[in-house]
Amino acid sequence: MTDSLKPGEAFIYMKVGIHANESLKDIIKRKRAEIEDAGVSFWGYGGNSCHPLTAVQPFVKEETEKGVRVRLLMQEIVSRHYAQGLASEYSVDGKHYERVPKGVKVVGSRFALVLKNLDEVEIAVALAQTRVGIGRCIGRTGADYIRGHLDKACLIYDPGAGPADRGTSVKLALAAELASPYAVILR
Repeated sequence: MTDSLKPGEAFIYMKVGIHANESLKDIIKRKRAEIEDAGVSFWGYGGNSCHPLTAVQPFVKEETEKGVRVRLLMQEIVSRHYAQGLASEYSVDGKHYERVPKGVKVVGSRFALVLKNLDEVEIAVALAQTRVGIGRCIGRTGADYIRGHLDKACLIYDPGAGPADRGTSVKLALAAELASPYAVILR
């Protein structure tokens, strides 16, 4: 499905690929089955740039209160992630934990985004035309923020954020609608 971003649209940007020795194709198949069976899936990740409590939850809440739709948009990359460890519990607030929903499997991750669907898309976006939507780097262009090993961000599409000719477009191949509570801590 071909899709496009609208000015002001908010999204969680994430680079994805092999994770915990599982191919992206197999992960997508498993996550779609989880959504079918459990009604949601947990898309695991690590790193603090999109911490559930200080970035994702407040970002999504703020944007949805403005009437803006927030999606997870993913760029496929070549990766070598081999971490193991199956999460058995999750927390919305970092204090109270519940069992991961029956039928949902999260491997090798500290956090997870809560998804209600997972679709293939074709979106090209220049990260220079986005800006960080929360945190100490708020307002910085996505191109300046996503560098080196940083692979995720809470972004807002803003065609005037940076020079139009600066940076190449990235191809976003997967999209997901987030389900409340949007992101959780795992253990």
